[in-house]
Amino acid sequence: MIPAMPASSAPSRRIAGSVLRFGRLASMGTLTLLILVAGVWASWGTAHHVMLTKGRERGTVVVTACGESTCTGPFTPVTAGSQPRARVVIEKSYAVRAGRTYDVVVKPGGDEVVRSGPAGILYAWVPLAGALLLASVVVAGGLGLGRLGKLLAGAGIALLTAAFLTG
Repeated sequence: MIPAMPASSAPSRRIAGSVLRFGRLASMGTLTLLILVAGVWASWGTAHHVMLTKGRERGTVVVTACGESTCTGPFTPVTAGSQPRARVVIEKSYAVRAGRTYDVVVKPGGDEVVRSGPAGILYAWVPLAGALLLASVVVAGGLGLGRLGKLLAGAGIALLTAAFLTG
């Protein structure tokens, strides 16, 4: 006959299972938070120029030439006290093409500009959209919260789609 397990092993198994579940939830929750904070951090580098325009030089740029990663053109200011510039640099993306005019905000201390208006705001938050998509996988798979994962993925897809359509 096989001796019976001691009665004390059942509670220790429940405790071990609880500790493992808590560890998984804590680590996956921390990873999710880290991904989302990184997405906001990456987006905020451009977004604060576009969203907080008070006191910044605003105007338009007519893109005249594009290289591998940037485009250039003359800057025409629309805010009082701003000076026209013969050449400013804008990041090249799928939406920036030579010969087109864009509303822009000048980054302080240089000749680099970023798009403004709804298209600029949405484009600035594209890194957050990627973080939302990545976090949705962690939330759905690692935390087992499928509905919340679908919500995060839907928000990321909506943001990417809106940025693409306004581009």
